[in-house]
Amino acid sequence: MKRTVGTALLLALQLVVTSDGAMAQKRTLVVGAATADAGKLDPHLTSQGADKGLLNWVFNALVRIKPGQINPEFIEPDLAESWTANATNTDWTFKIRQGVKCHGDYGAFTAEDAVYSLQRAADKARSAFAADMAPIASVTAVDSHTLKIVLKAPVPSLLGLLSNYHGGIMVCKKAAEQLGEAFVTKPIGTGPFMFVEYQPQQYVKLAANKGYFRGAPRIDEITYRYIPSDATRDLALRSGELDMVFGRQADEWVQRTRSLKGIKVAAIEPAELNALYLNIKAKPLDDIRVREAIAHALDRKTMVQLLGSEVSREAISVIPTGNLGTAKLTLAESNVAKAKQLLADAGHPNGLTIKVIISTHPTLAKIMEGVQGQLKRAGIDLEMQPVDHPTWHQQIRKDLSPIVMYQAARFPVADTYLSQFLHSAASIGAPTAVTNFAHCDVADKEIEAARSEPDLAKQKVLWQTAQEKAAADFCSIPFSESLQVWAWSDNLDFGSEMQGSLNLVPHITEQTHFKK
Repeated sequence: MKRTVGTALLLALQLVVTSDGAMAQKRTLVVGAATADAGKLDPHLTSQGADKGLLNWVFNALVRIKPGQINPEFIEPDLAESWTANATNTDWTFKIRQGVKCHGDYGAFTAEDAVYSLQRAADKARSAFAADMAPIASVTAVDSHTLKIVLKAPVPSLLGLLSNYHGGIMVCKKAAEQLGEAFVTKPIGTGPFMFVEYQPQQYVKLAANKGYFRGAPRIDEITYRYIPSDATRDLALRSGELDMVFGRQADEWVQRTRSLKGIKVAAIEPAELNALYLNIKAKPLDDIRVREAIAHALDRKTMVQLLGSEVSREAISVIPTGNLGTAKLTLAESNVAKAKQLLADAGHPNGLTIKVIISTHPTLAKIMEGVQGQLKRAGIDLEMQPVDHPTWHQQIRKDLSPIVMYQAARFPVADTYLSQFLHSAASIGAPTAVTNFAHCDVADKEIEAARSEPDLAKQKVLWQTAQEKAAADFCSIPFSESLQVWAWSDNLDFGSEMQGSLNLVPHITEQTHFKK
């Protein structure tokens, strides 16, 4: 009864009646995230998808991918209104948009803030994406609204590095320095929505930035609620308590929710690659026969069926489908008998047990339960230790799990994924560690050569070879790709066609509004 009354009261408060009795346009948005709490509300430190999406409403970048799109061909001006490069694409000059204000009393955004942001993003003590910025030799403010970036060598997509994604997010120097460690829970940006309040394990509240340079938002307030329970989010969506929710990556959920009146459901790009990363330095995985046995024990078709064909598809390579440079590989086919023989040849005729750490995130846990069942058929027993999602992120970055099932999308150019997951410089424990949990190094030469190859056709050949080498060494065993599932009120208009979002959460802009 309390829940029913509370929901009714909430709905009543959301409805404002004008003096002539007409119903006013709804101007508050309530979103349900499928996680128990925020991770870090600092755009250079967060590794959690739910955080990245929320922060994309608060911050800008020098350039952005057009809202609703994920393809780099849709890159457009953001805080930089124009840019030029020299003939070799190593010296870049950006003209910073004038009149942009940082939230609160932190002043105007200038080239000095851009310099600070890029240097901060390149500092591994202050950024989870420092390795991405390694190609940058120097960044300087020519004047208050002119930024110069010099590269060590051309990179496949500098604009991608500077887009509204990961280390490309721009922060306000004065705010970050004055707030210090508090910045991680009090983010200050330049975007259409401003941080108001964070209540741990409950919500983050944002308010419209009325002075936003693209115009005042048509939504006044956003409440981003942390609701890890699928059932609770579903109930809140059906009751109207939530306007938009992260859905379950399962066909039955999509079909059931799609049948609800007034609700839209979409599985949007990018697809996150689901792959097992096997630590080739750790026993027994240092034996390639064991790694190959794991590859043959997995059935990609069964793993897709586990989640559903509406929300997932088979992996085709060690990097996701849709990236510039993705090559369709011939991956190891499911063959339990061959897997058992490989184990026997490696000295494990009676099978083996491997202890692994897994996340309690519902989707990731479900996938790992499927993997566990698949490997069991070949005599490989995964002894799984579940921990909460933030702890899992911490522990796998300390090499505490010899097998890591990671679900990820990256900026859709092959170099980004290859560099972060399959180049030795990104290996866990290295000074420039990112997410190479496998300690893979077999494709370093090709990955490095592709970065400076000016001919796109030759670049693609190098990327393909790199993918083939990593797959042949069984550093990475890709099996499926998961699309991002969201549901929202059909009264909500994003202000752009929602085909995808690189930050995995639909892009809410100043144009987003309720139609009535």
